[in-house]
Amino acid sequence: MGQRSSAEHRDFSPLAAELSQSLLAWWEVHGRKDPALKPWMFTKDGRWPEPHEHLNVLECWIAEVMLQQTQLLVVLPYWMRWMAIFPTVDALAAASLEQVRLQWQGLGYYSRARRLHEAAQQLVTQGWPRTLDGWTDLPGIGRTTAGSILSSAFNAPLPILDGNVKRVLARLAAHPRPPARDEVLFWGWSTALLDASRPRDFNQALMDLGATVCTPRNPACDQCPWPSACAAYASGEPCRWPVTDASKPLPFQVIGVGVVLNAAGEVLIDQRVEEGLLGGMWEFPGGKQEPGEAIEDCIARELKEELAIAVTVGEELITVDHAYSHKKLRFVVHLCDWVSGEPQPLASQQARWVPPAQLSDYAFPAANARIIEALLGKLRGSAHPDG
Repeated sequence: MGQRSSAEHRDFSPLAAELSQSLLAWWEVHGRKDPALKPWMFTKDGRWPEPHEHLNVLECWIAEVMLQQTQLLVVLPYWMRWMAIFPTVDALAAASLEQVRLQWQGLGYYSRARRLHEAAQQLVTQGWPRTLDGWTDLPGIGRTTAGSILSSAFNAPLPILDGNVKRVLARLAAHPRPPARDEVLFWGWSTALLDASRPRDFNQALMDLGATVCTPRNPACDQCPWPSACAAYASGEPCRWPVTDASKPLPFQVIGVGVVLNAAGEVLIDQRVEEGLLGGMWEFPGGKQEPGEAIEDCIARELKEELAIAVTVGEELITVDHAYSHKKLRFVVHLCDWVSGEPQPLASQQARWVPPAQLSDYAFPAANARIIEALLGKLRGSAHPDG
């Protein structure tokens, strides 16, 4: 069983063949080998590929990037629509960034879409990489995404280390520190356990084990193929792992948002700068409420500071609470009438007057979908009555 005295020094090498064999046997029966769930993992005639068969690398690449920070069932409909619109790398490279963002809208972590677009433009000229370094040189591709693409498409013997795999390994070893602090050790474990003759199958099995059995809460240990080797299971409290750093309370901010209409009935939107979590997305202008500041004053001030316009702040349209990974926001949204000043994008890429019916042509962050719905309902005069 290796050294049990120190989880940090636990060596899985003596058990690797046994663990790999039992995991693959479990996966053959219980794995997510369904073409309706993972279409990119199947041949065009609907079979799970043999070790010598290659898969469509474009499909694997798009899937793996979408699966970063996002669950399979969320990704699947996005992937299906994406592949219908961008069926080749040339089609993706030739599309505008705005078209790409529209297809990504709702998936979050929007820089992934921009990096896919950048990478496609490189791949058109250089072709598909066949090495780990070749993939990690592309925008938005780290070691685990590259390993997943290469093992999935080409059955390359490369390990992976996504969130599911880290959790499985942390429990297997009852590792006493957060996985992020010991990446080298975890990569070593993933490498040691990898079945080099079936890396595609093994990596899929390891991810499926974490996603369906060794879940963050209420793991189904009675269904696991590794109970006799798992130190967390032996402890009787598997949910104590992975160890995490003490979480800090998420900061909370109130954001005043102005939905500004002009005399022609057009609404003002602006596009965020490319950097940051929501880079390049469109939004309704506004900003943080200062201590002691009335929300109407906040909105008027922010629109003057960010767009150099004067507005009359009218009735509240909607309040939307939205949580990101690092903060919680409350958007308090008011209808506004434009008074004066040509909008200047002082804190954004560009500002634009848009007929409300055309808002669907622009990629907005998820929190804005309810604002748009409320606006259109208000303009129709029926969907959102007062009270």
